[in-house]
Amino acid sequence: MNKTNTHTLPSISLYIHIPWCIKKCPYCDFHSYPRSSKISEKKYIKHILYDLKNDKKIISNRVIQSIFIGGGTPSLLKSTSILYLLSKIKKLMSVSKNIEISIEINPDIDKTKKILEYYKAGVNRFSIGIQTFNSSLLKKINRKYDKKKTMELIDSTKNFSNRNLNIDLMYGLPEQTVQNALDDLYQTILIQPEHISWYQLNIEPNTKFYIQNVLLPSLHTIKIMATKGKELLHKYGYMQYEISSYSKKKKYQCQHNLNYWNFGDYIGVGCGAHGKITQLNQKIIRTIKTKNDIIYMIGNYLKQKYFVPKKDIPIEFFLNKFRLLQPIQYKEFEKKTYIKIIKIKKKIIVAKKKGFIQEDMNSWIVTPKGRNQLNSLLSIFLE
Repeated sequence: MNKTNTHTLPSISLYIHIPWCIKKCPYCDFHSYPRSSKISEKKYIKHILYDLKNDKKIISNRVIQSIFIGGGTPSLLKSTSILYLLSKIKKLMSVSKNIEISIEINPDIDKTKKILEYYKAGVNRFSIGIQTFNSSLLKKINRKYDKKKTMELIDSTKNFSNRNLNIDLMYGLPEQTVQNALDDLYQTILIQPEHISWYQLNIEPNTKFYIQNVLLPSLHTIKIMATKGKELLHKYGYMQYEISSYSKKKKYQCQHNLNYWNFGDYIGVGCGAHGKITQLNQKIIRTIKTKNDIIYMIGNYLKQKYFVPKKDIPIEFFLNKFRLLQPIQYKEFEKKTYIKIIKIKKKIIVAKKKGFIQEDMNSWIVTPKGRNQLNSLLSIFLE
């Protein structure tokens, strides 16, 4: 039998995009927009399932290892919609018995009852986007929520069997001090979530903050925040496994994100979702869904579908892989990209000379300098 028809396909996950928010955050560059009463939630869910049926044809009967419902603000959806969606997916697709099902939740969710209903529907990982507990800083980033209700929401998860709760925090906010950032971490650690995502605010083009030219803390201040924050997290038993991700135990690491970072495959359904699906002939398909919800709701889901050029595969592999802290095995690169190491040798030499990576007989590892200058490191593989 031909070798190209017998290779092992990567693990595969499912990402579901819910594009609506109550309002657009000024720092957000994800595809989202204010919710419209003209859009039927029930109809959107049905189109997600039709979209999924189309993508099912090109995944070669693989078992879905994780589902991530993101956005936007997925917690705007009724619990009955989540239950319907997940039950239909399990009938339509083969899913792992130990599947991780995540949902992003805004802290202004109106009832703790809803999160319990999500849990009963099969969601077993909850990611709550706190960003900061500081009321003054919340105003700076145009967010508001009731801290008491948010704590009630978090407390309501304590009795969940095998709970996996993530708290999202940002540092480097406008006018934020080092102490402000550490106070956010202290308060989060007291909550004792299983996972903390602690990431630096970067102003991206096409965001309100970019247009307003909002002033952030100095690079020196941000570096101190990052250093002291990592020390604090490590002190209280949170293990860093990715640039912005910390977990109490390995089993609480986000399996869905790990699949992205390890160059796994994923189906992307919903407005503006992206997918990566490897074929038996070793070619990689990228899918991009339309960002226009009206067009999506008439069944025109696919904006673009193309094979990734071979020259672009190394940068696609390293784009997320360099975010992880463990060494990158040569054999893993060759297995997942179908490209021999010799093809990228010159670029590896450049990265080594700049002090961005080190290598031994079997692997590469990103240095602290490379992690701090990740964009510069990645640019080497774009040339």
